[in-house]
Amino acid sequence: MSYKSLIAVIVLVAAVISCKSNTNTGTNNNGQTGITFTPEELMILNQSDSVMYLTVIGDKSDSIILRKTSRDFTEHELQSKEFQTLARNLLATVQDPSQDGVGISAPQVGLNLRMIAVMRYDKEDKPIEPYANIHITDYSQNIKSGPEGCLSVPNYRGIVPRSDSIIVSYYDINSKTSKTDTIGGYTAIIFQHETDHLEGILYIDRADSVFFNQKWADERKLFEQQGAYTKPAWWPYK
Repeated sequence: MSYKSLIAVIVLVAAVISCKSNTNTGTNNNGQTGITFTPEELMILNQSDSVMYLTVIGDKSDSIILRKTSRDFTEHELQSKEFQTLARNLLATVQDPSQDGVGISAPQVGLNLRMIAVMRYDKEDKPIEPYANIHITDYSQNIKSGPEGCLSVPNYRGIVPRSDSIIVSYYDINSKTSKTDTIGGYTAIIFQHETDHLEGILYIDRADSVFFNQKWADERKLFEQQGAYTKPAWWPYK
């Protein structure tokens, strides 16, 4: 083989290696580097109404999502329109009369992504606020048991032991910075409940007891008759 031929082969091999290495850069179908939403996640994010379908443990495909561990958003995803859509729709969903909850997590709307929304009972106007890439970094040793329910486990409630205060780290959507916060009281309970969802854990896994709640079942039945809980025909998980 001539010297020129050898150089040509080396260049060709290098080009092939380069092409292969560039195929794993976290680029999605939109060509945006660092955005790794799956086609199924994009379908849910882009096709959902403001009030999203809420997964329930009694549905086989829903239960798979509810039992998975959720991942953090990438830096690029935090700046994406899909991220903003999810934050907005989580708030709309949890506050809709058909749900009327005090907290919600992304897995509950079909997305294994680390975002929750929590009613801040520790603030004067009790706002419901979204939190992304949230992790509980410390739990107090003081444990209290109290009643809990879950939108994804409809018609039931339970008595669950929880730490009475926690420290959380998260990405603040408004300031676009990472923050930490110490939270106590009932708000800390909601944070623990919703963050458990991001680990594939439901309150029934921790509960000392679980019982049927007839009042909730009656209220839910009215909305069910109106089709409020029907899974969309386009839903990617069957």
